[in-house]
Amino acid sequence: MTLILSVNPGATSTKVGLFEDGAPREARSLRHGDAELAAHPRVADQLALRLLPVRAFLAEQGVAPGRLAAVAGRGGLLKPLPSGTYRVDAALLADAARAARGEHASNLGGPMAAALAEEHGCPAFVVDPVSVDELAAVARVSGLAGIERLARLLVEAAAPYAAAVKPNLAFFEAYGPPGLAALERVLAATPPGVLVIVDAKRADVETTSVRQAAALFDALGADAVTVNPYLGLDALAPFLERAGRFAYVLCRTSNPGAGELQDLVVAPDASLGAPAEALHRRVARRVAAAGLGERAGLVVGATAPAELAEIRALVPGLAFLVPGVGAQGGDAAAVMGAGPATGAPAGGRSGGGLLVNVSRGIAVAAASTSDSGAADPGERLAEAAHRWAAALAVLS
Repeated sequence: MTLILSVNPGATSTKVGLFEDGAPREARSLRHGDAELAAHPRVADQLALRLLPVRAFLAEQGVAPGRLAAVAGRGGLLKPLPSGTYRVDAALLADAARAARGEHASNLGGPMAAALAEEHGCPAFVVDPVSVDELAAVARVSGLAGIERLARLLVEAAAPYAAAVKPNLAFFEAYGPPGLAALERVLAATPPGVLVIVDAKRADVETTSVRQAAALFDALGADAVTVNPYLGLDALAPFLERAGRFAYVLCRTSNPGAGELQDLVVAPDASLGAPAEALHRRVARRVAAAGLGERAGLVVGATAPAELAEIRALVPGLAFLVPGVGAQGGDAAAVMGAGPATGAPAGGRSGGGLLVNVSRGIAVAAASTSDSGAADPGERLAEAAHRWAAALAVLS
């Protein structure tokens, strides 16, 4: 029988898991008293008090000293290094103790694992620093390789129900050249007929935009991209001049702070016949007035349903790319009601030129329980994609 202990120290508790022959045997969240923690403001000084309940947990489970085969702790705010699993050594312990990148409970993951491993005569490891918390659970344990596997699995499972895939470039750029190579492999695995929208939010002065367009359209082979209008429409020209390609211009985005700038009221513009209005309305009006409907659409978030409806009324002929449905809690019914274009040119396209983006709402299914009891992550992803396709029946 092989026993492995995992240790994940958090702000007010330490989560532990005991694995027997690779299968979960027992998991527990061990709470620490507020007074205890307050008496040790430096995380490094909390080591002894956090080890006590872990030892009690092991005793309760009948795990005597010498029984564990390995101990794995959560990686802390360590020096920059790729995601993955690392053997705890003196250099890692010294880096965690310095807390040069900040005080964080997970800094104790390595020291706790080392202390417990010494008692059991087994190796100690840390798994992934806190900086990879944004990864899906199924990818978190193996860094870039896991991200690529999950992305390819997502594409394979969702492709039968999707009109397009929209990889976020930043999540691959974060790993440098190997990350971009992984993205290229994911895109190469995308079935014919499924469009690729690279979410890059690019645009700059003309010479820079030219090279950005070359990178996205030529090197990565994107069918469409997201672009930022803050520098003006002339900065978008290199993206809009590409025959057979498309650009979605950020208009009213789905993030919580979108209104800080996008809702600011700008002065009237007689050349457009525009009154004083919110900046996002002016962006929409300018894209429509420039006659860009065959080459450009708008990014309008589902988390702002009133603004989405107003923008659609203002520009009835532009295509919309709508993020924010799913994990961000956007209003799917409002999107389906006001999202499709009613005028030319997008109104004459399939689905009224409406693309609704669901990312995390599908991806989390890989690590969730399926209603049908499907054990395979790919099957769970396919089920989630099918449910969302039915709920967002743009082409019905």
